Amino acid sequence: MVTEPKTGDRASLRAAIWLLFVEAVGVLVATGFLGYAAATQPTVSASSAIVSVVFPLGLAAVLALLAWQLRRRQAWARGPSIVLEMLMVPVGYYMVAGGAAWIGVPVMIIGLVGAGLLLAPSSREALGIH
Repeated sequence: MVTEPKTGDRASLRAAIWLLFVEAVGVLVATGFLGYAAATQPTVSASSAIVSVVFPLGLAAVLALLAWQLRRRQAWARGPSIVLEMLMVPVGYYMVAGGAAWIGVPVMIIGLVGAGLLLAPSSREALGIH
């Protein structure tokens, strides 16, 4: 007999889903700034401008897709989501090393919190992973 997890058991998964959607929106906003900067800089080549916009758009789409699949309780989306969350740690580190600690530290914290939420036993149970 399969029992549905209690509402409290799904809190960490709901928070992780919400965080993934917020990250997708944040990447879209950053992509807008990158696109504007690329369009207004006369020294930027068209190919580098396209790459600097297409890659983040793809990342935002993947984040949103994974959040949507986790919302639908698809267990396969948990692994790639954890990987993307953990990849935020080195990105944040290089931001800190580059002098942008004001954004790098929160990026690292968000990545660790997101991975922790997805690794929580209650998230596993809500996805039916035993």
